[in-house]
Amino acid sequence: MSAVSTHGLRVRRGPHAVRAAVELLSSMRFAIALLTVICIAAIIGTVLKQHEPMNNYVNQFGPFWAEVFRAARLDSIYSAWWFLLILAFLVISTSLCIARNTPHILSDLKNFKESIRVQGLRAFGQRAETRLDEAPEAAANRIGQLLAGGGWKVKLQHRDGDGWMVAARAGGVHKLGYIAAHSAIVLVCLGGLLDGDLVVRAQTWFNGKSIYTGGGLIADVAPQHRLSPGNPTFRGNILVPEGGQASVAILNQADGVLLQELPFSIELKKFIVDYYSTGMPKLFASEVVLHDRETGKQVPARIEVNHPASYKGIEIYQSSFDDGGSSVKLKAVPMAAAAKPFEVEGVIGNSSEITNGSERLTLEYTALRVINVENFGEAGAMSSGADVRKVDLRNDIESRLGAANKTQKPKMLRNIGPSIGYKLRDAAGQAREYQNYMVPVDTGDGQPVFLLGVRERPEEPFRYLRVPADEQGSMDGFVRMRAALADADTRARAIERYVARAADPQRPELAGQLRVSAGRALALFAGAERAKADAVSRGGWQAIAEFMEANVPEAERERAGAVLVRILNDVLFEVLNLSRERAGLAALPPDEKSQAFLTQAVLAVSDAYFYPAPVAMMMTDFKQVQASVFQVARAPGKKVVYLGCLLLIVGIFAMLYVRERRLWVWLAKDADAGGTAATMAYSVNRKTIDSDREFERLKDRLLALRKDSGS
Repeated sequence: MSAVSTHGLRVRRGPHAVRAAVELLSSMRFAIALLTVICIAAIIGTVLKQHEPMNNYVNQFGPFWAEVFRAARLDSIYSAWWFLLILAFLVISTSLCIARNTPHILSDLKNFKESIRVQGLRAFGQRAETRLDEAPEAAANRIGQLLAGGGWKVKLQHRDGDGWMVAARAGGVHKLGYIAAHSAIVLVCLGGLLDGDLVVRAQTWFNGKSIYTGGGLIADVAPQHRLSPGNPTFRGNILVPEGGQASVAILNQADGVLLQELPFSIELKKFIVDYYSTGMPKLFASEVVLHDRETGKQVPARIEVNHPASYKGIEIYQSSFDDGGSSVKLKAVPMAAAAKPFEVEGVIGNSSEITNGSERLTLEYTALRVINVENFGEAGAMSSGADVRKVDLRNDIESRLGAANKTQKPKMLRNIGPSIGYKLRDAAGQAREYQNYMVPVDTGDGQPVFLLGVRERPEEPFRYLRVPADEQGSMDGFVRMRAALADADTRARAIERYVARAADPQRPELAGQLRVSAGRALALFAGAERAKADAVSRGGWQAIAEFMEANVPEAERERAGAVLVRILNDVLFEVLNLSRERAGLAALPPDEKSQAFLTQAVLAVSDAYFYPAPVAMMMTDFKQVQASVFQVARAPGKKVVYLGCLLLIVGIFAMLYVRERRLWVWLAKDADAGGTAATMAYSVNRKTIDSDREFERLKDRLLALRKDSGS
């Protein structure tokens, strides 16, 4: 049997280097090597997110590897020049392999090899010999008819003076599977080239188009950055807000974008979204109307995930959803003593200029989330209080400034309402990201709190400051207490009230000591004094801890800390009531509910010294406008790829499950014993138990030989 060669075309003439290059390019080993490289590249493209902003790679991998990825185009592998070049070489190499081996395969399929010598039959591993009582010609015709009836292709050869040769073959599809599988590789690669960026890149090379790297409105982009509606292949994204229309898709390139004009515009009538209990989207769909730009025809359609719409050869997929320009009203809540409250309005995606005294900040409205599902465990999961016996309270503060759903209890999912996401960017361009929830949340201890999130970098989780809600469900109680704490006169009045209530009138000398201790503790907590000259804290429990580290022996810190915490809590309760009296509100009674509010307020005041902004922007009202993000694609290579996949399935099935078999029976007169001497040989490309059984059946059927009677 002939086998498919793994060598390439052997050119007989020309320089040795050229002949070697042609042989390598057309060889199967070269094609397999290219396939291996493509598989490795596909793995990288799957693991490494594609077409992300450069800053994302810098934050995740560092500047060095980010530059390596960009230089090697690993951030856009499937449109990289080297990946497309490998695909092109694979197409050429595989095509040459097919062209080189197909003639031999087709020739071998037509060749019954009926001229094989009798001595050659006796060399086969599966063979049998016997004597038949009929004449050679009659035996040849009978055997040939039996084989033909069993699906074999048969050819009879009469050799003058010798006898008859019956040659048969079956399973020729096995070799056609080689052609089908390799043709499938060519078709899939061609489809990938057609649907990839090759055609788009060709227009930037030869058609005067250039990549756009600026910003601004789409309408202001020059024609040299726009591709015509007749572009044969493209894949891009288009964002359409509710009630709006769009007809230009964005094609992301490695160093910018190209704009793709569509032959129609997409109008989003209604965006529909449904959620699971976890807060993940269960369904999002778009009710759209397609407006033909040539005829004015209007075509309504509904687009869902995995259910695209198609018009004029362009598929429209539901990719995701985004904000379509929601309007929000924000109120600035002072987080620093010198800050003042104010209100501002904006639109998601836009920005406003605000001032922090002499410092100008840019407020960027980044996200409005109407539904936020968090996991909260059983009541009491949230810890309160601070241990001033510890010199370093940062770990405890970090635990309270952690995730909004920080708990070790079993999952309990709950929607905690709308949130606003924004960035505050300074004059140097540095920005922090914030996420603040609109309504207070009961985190499990019975005291509702407002969650104010902040993070330094996008890859980090948000850390949350928890500000207690007062009896009106607002942050006003906390703001009043914070302002009162910053006022020296209010602190002095609070201390006098505390001393009058706590000191024994019969022991005036203790009242003086209590007044000094309470005044020092309150001043440290309020940030009016420093524990030491090089203290890093500005106030709160960290300032108390630094004071104790500097002034209290380690053996006495536990007892002194307990006393100081009790004194400070009592004084801060007076500060809280003084702030309420100033606002014309009744004082809080010393009950459990008031204590819960005070505990959380004290923690919030302490943690607020770590808050990196002078104000927290709280959302007071919003008007949501949603938008759909569609992926639009004209993919002529899709059908080519489908055909390639079909051929690949057929080819692999044929090569793996179809066995090529050949059978020869030599029939000659037996001059000594009379009748006909029969010699049978059987060949199969892959020997299995089934092939052994088939040979035994053929012996019994053609030569009437049993297993125990044949040789």
